[in-house]
Amino acid sequence: MPTSRRIERVLITGITGFVGSHLAEYILAEHPGVAVHGLKRWRSPKDNILGVIGRVTLHDGDLRDLASLIRILAQTKPDAIFHLAAQSYVPTSFGAPVDTLDTNVIGTANLLEAVRLAGIDPVIHVCSSSEVYGQVSRDELPITETCPLRPVSPYAVSKVGEDMLAYMYFHAHGVKTIRSRMFTHSGPRRGEVFVDSWFALQLARIEAGKQEPILRVGNLDSVRTFCDVRDTIRAYWLLVTSCPPGEVYNIGGPVTMTIREMLAMLLGMKRYKGEIAIAVDPALLRPKDVTLQIPSTAKFTAATGWQPKIPYAQTLRDMLDYWREHVARGTA
Repeated sequence: MPTSRRIERVLITGITGFVGSHLAEYILAEHPGVAVHGLKRWRSPKDNILGVIGRVTLHDGDLRDLASLIRILAQTKPDAIFHLAAQSYVPTSFGAPVDTLDTNVIGTANLLEAVRLAGIDPVIHVCSSSEVYGQVSRDELPITETCPLRPVSPYAVSKVGEDMLAYMYFHAHGVKTIRSRMFTHSGPRRGEVFVDSWFALQLARIEAGKQEPILRVGNLDSVRTFCDVRDTIRAYWLLVTSCPPGEVYNIGGPVTMTIREMLAMLLGMKRYKGEIAIAVDPALLRPKDVTLQIPSTAKFTAATGWQPKIPYAQTLRDMLDYWREHVARGTA
């Protein structure tokens, strides 16, 4: 195993989001000597981080405001930055491509430039995405880090931009970036716009009598490799503590299935006694879909020894229970 980098202060962009909130909890629980700082916009909801309020230091700023980033970096002087903040929903990127590019590409450029201007030397995890690979052919499976980048959505283009900015800042300025290309990851708090969480929310509503027993779906034939978010954030910690700057790594889970098979697994957990109809909603179909996402994670495993631990059935069950609780409280 590689020698671990000493980390005393971290800054998480997107700390109020799905992955950022889990990462903050993990660091506080498993690495209690590390001070956790989070970048948030003043209007960001704090629902996901209620369990850590008072144990993390929050800073109001915006990725699109360079001055705010320079100020926050000067205050926090982090040893590691987890750059997770993004406009991360593919369908929204088709409707708002410029906003997606502005948030993700310009925001990342601002962050890296702020690090350079502040004269600090943290290791920076730049969270790219498996979407950068686009639609691959079967003879390219499993997808390795050398696979060509063929983005087919504004979101994917923005993630190529983030990815290449991190590459450039390492080689041109010596900024210690490490890139991850994360494949599908899920769990409690996953946004309802994402496929398995959307299905789980609908099922919870059907069980509670708040939705007719019709479950709306998009393309059920896409193939995805799933990982639990709690395994994902362990991987991210290993990334910044163990991996050399300048590298890029695929990270993904061990379970590959179609969206149809995932839905069948979820429906096997239902409490509703009647039949549930499945209806394709044209609004849930993308203009161009990426339907084959199976990664090779050999490079990351060799570098860190990371292995996912949480079965995907538990991921789905925990996500469904999360939505059941919110539906019962009237908050979903």
